[in-house]
Amino acid sequence: MSIEEELIHKINYKTKPLKSLGKIEEIALKIGMVQGTLSPKLIEPTILVYAADHGITDEGVSAYPKEVTFQMVMNFLSGGAAINVFCKQNDINIKVIDAGVSFDFPASPMLINSKIAKGTQNFLHSPAMSIEQLEQCFEYAEAHINQIAEKGTNIVGFGEMGIGNTSSASMIMSYLCNLRIEQCVGRGTGLNDEGVATKISILKKAKDKHGEINNPKEVLRIFGGFEIAQICGAMLAAYKKNMLIMVDGFIATSAFLVASKIEPKILNNAIFCHQSDEQGHKLMLEHLDAKPILSLSLRLGEGTGAALAYPIIKSAVSFINEMASFESAGVSNKE
Repeated sequence: MSIEEELIHKINYKTKPLKSLGKIEEIALKIGMVQGTLSPKLIEPTILVYAADHGITDEGVSAYPKEVTFQMVMNFLSGGAAINVFCKQNDINIKVIDAGVSFDFPASPMLINSKIAKGTQNFLHSPAMSIEQLEQCFEYAEAHINQIAEKGTNIVGFGEMGIGNTSSASMIMSYLCNLRIEQCVGRGTGLNDEGVATKISILKKAKDKHGEINNPKEVLRIFGGFEIAQICGAMLAAYKKNMLIMVDGFIATSAFLVASKIEPKILNNAIFCHQSDEQGHKLMLEHLDAKPILSLSLRLGEGTGAALAYPIIKSAVSFINEMASFESAGVSNKE
């Protein structure tokens, strides 16, 4: 039998009606397939939270000022944010990466300085970043994954913080999913109807300016943030290390979308943690044929959906490793 057939046999002959654990069984199968074993393990789970500022915020596309980016990073470093709480609750390691925040942070054991610049350029007027800056993002990201791989990490999630980054994600989604801007834009940090209309208008102008773009890395370079670019690079590096990749919400999924266009096989390692309340996320997940674990009306980012889904992922591993089979338990199967 192939490893897939062996895993399916092991799952089907646990002491339960066939497929009665639903998505838990699907997750267990995926993890077993990625690790190539009937006894998978989760080692040193880690969430990397990337932060950066965006030039497009000059156009008023966010309900919050860009200063909130560095203020929230300080909150991460002091342990006060939602992602800190959920990581602590679920024994997940957390690292915060300054990918391009417009602020100079004091040294902290939790912080990795991978600053490309103090925010991207305004993509309404020019590409968000240069070719060299994008390549630097990918180089930094690979180093981040190598660092956690040395500690044995085989499952990693990605969070983000960056005022204005839903605009970047919406542009990436519009280009790579071939959807109208209106289908991709949501309320972000809480825009009212007028704010959403302004945001759509500005993003349409940006699309008109830059025209047709077919290369996914070029879409990322022109519209992405430094945090989105580093997440994309880190996801690709994690795939090379055969790690499980926990995909969070709208922003993280936009980074994964780019990664999947560069390396389609990365989908084999992806666990989609939740469907966010941001309008475009459902359509992006459908484009990826992804079936998320949770739907809790989240739209916070930070990797919170990944941290909340992790106990369910852990349950799938416990189930396949520890639950008795009909034979070992002496329980009669329906056959």
